[in-house]
Parts: sequence; C-alpha cells; structure tokens
Amino acid sequence: MPGLAGETISPKLGGYDFYHKVLGSPKHVVAPMVDQSELAWRVLSRRYGAQLAYTPMINAKMFFINQGKKGYRDKFFNIPQGEEGGPSDRPLIVQFCANDHEQLLASAKAVEDHCDAVDLNLGCPQEIARSGHYGAFLMDDWDLIYRLINTLHQNLKVPVTAKFRVFPTVEKTVEYARMLERAGAQILTCHGRLREQRGQYTGLADWDKIRAVKAAVSVPVFANGNILYHSDIARCLAATGADAVMSAEAQLYNPTLFAPAVPGAPAFDTGLHVPHADLAIEYLRIVQGLKTTTSLSAVKGHLFKLMRPALSRETDLRDQLSRIRGPRTIEHYIGVAEEMKQRMDRYAQEAEGRSVEELISKDPDTGLKVLPHWLAQPYFRTLSKSPQSQSKSVVQGMQSVSAWRTHHHVHHQTHNQP
Repeated sequence: MPGLAGETISPKLGGYDFYHKVLGSPKHVVAPMVDQSELAWRVLSRRYGAQLAYTPMINAKMFFINQGKKGYRDKFFNIPQGEEGGPSDRPLIVQFCANDHEQLLASAKAVEDHCDAVDLNLGCPQEIARSGHYGAFLMDDWDLIYRLINTLHQNLKVPVTAKFRVFPTVEKTVEYARMLERAGAQILTCHGRLREQRGQYTGLADWDKIRAVKAAVSVPVFANGNILYHSDIARCLAATGADAVMSAEAQLYNPTLFAPAVPGAPAFDTGLHVPHADLAIEYLRIVQGLKTTTSLSAVKGHLFKLMRPALSRETDLRDQLSRIRGPRTIEHYIGVAEEMKQRMDRYAQEAEGRSVEELISKDPDTGLKVLPHWLAQPYFRTLSKSPQSQSKSVVQGMQSVSAWRTHHHVHHQTHNQP
C-alpha cells in the first residue's frame, strides 16, 4: 500500500504554524457541502470574503474502487483541467468520508498535491451515512477514527483535519476532541449540534461546547453553527473563542455573508447584502467561464437558494427554472436570472427614499429580521419540536441566534463560567 510503510514524507507544518503560514490565518470559512461547495461556488465565495474553502464531501471508498473508471474521479475533484486546487482555488481543504484507512489513504494520496489539507468528515448525520457507516455514525468507534486520522497524519504530505459533531455532554465532547488531536488532526471544526439534530429537528448549535473544545485542545478550532448574518460572526468568535467561523447553509443563501457592509452606505447589518439576481448572474458567468464542468444539479440548487426571497412571488420564473433542460441549460438560467434582475430592480427603485428600518420586517415565528425580497438573505423556517427537545425552538437550516443568545445568557448566569 503506497505511503503506509517505507515512504519518506517531507516535514510539514501543523497546528498554528499550518493555520498561519499555509492557510493565512483565515477567519471566514466555507463549509464542505455536498453538490454545493463546488469550484464555481468557491470562486464566487472568495470574491465576497471567504478566506478558506472546503470541497464537497468525497466518498473515499467510491473514489478508491472507481479509480480506473475513466472520468469518475473528475466528477468529484477534477485534476486534469488544472483549476480545482489551482492557484486561484487556494487555500483549499479536500474532505473525505471513510471507514477504511487504506481506502482513505489511497484516495487522499490522489489529491494531496492539489490541496492544503485533507479533512475527515465525522459530522454527516444523514441516513446514507448511517447505512454507509461514515460521518457522524463513526462517533462511537473511537479506535477506528483514531486509525483513520493517524494514518493520514503519518503518511500524507499535507496535514489532516477533522470536522465533527458534539456529544450530549461537554465532558465527552472534550474527551472526543482531545482524542482527535492525539490522532493527528491539525485543525478541528466543531459543529455544535448532536448527531440527532438534523432535518426537521435541526435545532440550535451549542456554542458552549465549542468553547469548551477550544479551551481543551492546542490546535486551531473552527466554530460551525448558528450563523445567520455577518454580525453573528463576531458574536460567535467572542462566545466560543474559536479561531474561525465556518458557515454552510447561511452562506448558500447569501454568498456575501463574510463581506462587510460598504462604509457610509445604508446597511441592514454589519455585512453586505446585494440583490440576489445579481449574484445569480455572477455565479452563472463563473460557471460558463470555467473549463471544469459544474454539475447542473449544483447550479439549479444554487439558483433556487439564491433567489428564494423572490421566487414565491415570481412564480412564473420559479416554474421556468424548474422546467429548464437540455444543452443550453446555463444560457436559459441566465435568461431567467436577468428577467429576475429587471423585476427586482423595479422593486428597489420603488423603495428608494425609505429608511432601512422601514424596509426590514420581522419573522413572526422567530423574531428574526427579514430583508427586502430583492436582497440575498438567510432562510429560516420554524418547524415542529423534537420530542427530545420540547423546550427549544427548532428552525431548519439557519437557526434563531436571538433565541440562542437568550439561552446562552441564562446558562452562564447559572453556571458562573465565562
């Protein structure tokens, strides 16, 4: 097995040396998202403040057993075109899910010259991860996790990192994080939700557990969960002590999440909120300009998320997006986005002269602010409560940060801990 024994590996940086000298001390990180953090999206994200990005999760088993199948690997990480992992796609971390250390190492070896690190997914809570025995469903097999991480740590040219979910108790979460560090993980991303918190029971991420992890380990820690608006980034960093914030769904609905508002211009938050149709067009132009093929399922998913604030009103455009097929799909998508832009520009012109306060409304269920429907913004939807969590409000995707702050304040009043 290449790399397992007898192969000399050049010294590599780890921990904070790696974080500062290779990654450039990023604070704003785009999460690994299946069929959504693809190259074109990473290009767009970097234009608006993202300082580090992860690839979508790659299944190491499938990547390994299909290595001889022409074009298979290129669908997940296209090395031949030279754009993925190229100079404009750095810093970049490639994420794998796995349960076999040899398959994981072989797959990671294939990409190690085209990325800055390889990440192990220990957080996926979906049923496919349960049946495939990977992601968050490895949480109870610490020996296996240790072997997976340590094999990469000992045999790759680049560092290994890990993204994981928390346990019900702070104590076990901290113990788990320390084990990941001992195994060789050079950065830990702590998603402050339990394995059971998914789908309609997503709930709030626990920033207290992220803070405990940060205090317990010596490697950099990224915080994941409860980010809706740009102003939440500073709150999260202050509350957790984390080195960076990673965002998934909030960044999908607003790829300018990490960009600050324009100084002196009317602002709805500390961050930038631009017309979603403009972002859709910009993204589609990026897709057109790349040699690397972007899957049409990824493109369609992005368009429905980006323009969601208006698609419930502009139902004819929503229907057009749904029906578009064929070899000129991207061109037709651009046509829909341009029509959306014309309509949204008219709404924005009609609102000229109104104050920011007049343009903001409140979601009746969560109390969160809702921006004018022509702007990119987070999406949240209140859903039924989990039987195991009747006392918490449950919001799919982007969670109620205001609700979390209330909980967090009470928690620290009773526990006398900073």
